[in-house]
Amino acid sequence: MRYRPLGKTGYSVSEIGFGGWGIGGDIWKGGNDQASLSALHLAIDLGLNFIDTALSYGNGHSERLIGKLVSQRSERIYVATKIPPKNLEWPARKRVRLKEVFPKDHIIACTEMSLMNLGVDRIDLQHLHVWAPNWIDEMEWRETLQQLKREGKIAHFGISINDHEPNSALDVVAADLIDTVQVIYNIFDPNAAFPLFRLCEEKNVGIIVRSPFDEGALTGAITLETHFEPGDWREAYFTPKRRKEIVARVKRLKSLLDEAGANDVGELALRYCLSHPAVSTVVPGMRKTEHVYRNILASKGGTLSSEVLEKMAPHAWPKNFYSSGTRNYVTRMLKKCLSYFKRSTED
Repeated sequence: MRYRPLGKTGYSVSEIGFGGWGIGGDIWKGGNDQASLSALHLAIDLGLNFIDTALSYGNGHSERLIGKLVSQRSERIYVATKIPPKNLEWPARKRVRLKEVFPKDHIIACTEMSLMNLGVDRIDLQHLHVWAPNWIDEMEWRETLQQLKREGKIAHFGISINDHEPNSALDVVAADLIDTVQVIYNIFDPNAAFPLFRLCEEKNVGIIVRSPFDEGALTGAITLETHFEPGDWREAYFTPKRRKEIVARVKRLKSLLDEAGANDVGELALRYCLSHPAVSTVVPGMRKTEHVYRNILASKGGTLSSEVLEKMAPHAWPKNFYSSGTRNYVTRMLKKCLSYFKRSTED
């Protein structure tokens, strides 16, 4: 495993991190807690030391599993989590006021709940789970996070950027208001590379890459016959028409495997992300031990040559599968799952 600095935090984190959405359950089907814990422990055994989760992942279930892991290990494990929007809307709507999404009492209540779920005294890295550029002038969010930092409840904080909107974070990064950003970046969507990554390098802001596999499209496992269990959100994401296009595009990517020295498209996808020097860590989901072995192998493979990266550029695919029906479906499911949480923070 190779390690990289996480911006100005002072952390040296594994360049392959553990994405904790899938182990939360709920709208991800087909997993179980024992397999998730086995995957977590194996990842730590193999040198991984950074885990990304969120309070909204399974009503805190992902956090509780990670807390169980942390309590059983002696290694230094860095855990990042996220505060869900109070209005439970992903992504943040443009022009919505901060007080509807991240008021002070909500930020504090969510942080306290995450501390309890994780079983720790301090969260290494706290994120706002959505972001809107107009909030930069409403400083209550930052003042509250700074207060939590002074109280020793969080060490650092950042934002998770809306799907496929990397430029929405340019102003907040330029203003030196955050330590990290979490953003979508993959072969199909390289738009974060410029200008966001360049600005983050200049400001020493850590970059956490999410969705390196485009929710599984870039693993090569999606076929024309792929179906998911009832209630799994990916059934809405991978419609039959989309699966047909994915299969054709992945087939073309396979022509680069030999030149890249990659075993499969999944390894190619991870090494593509790691080839940008601004990236601190990439956090693919890993619900099974075989996922852990496969993903961590990508760190051993190293970065891709400039020649291979140049040949990958035409494989960019401007799209947003999260929009419209898919996002509405996921939001409905998350609202249903988190209704108890919203009530508890308002009491």
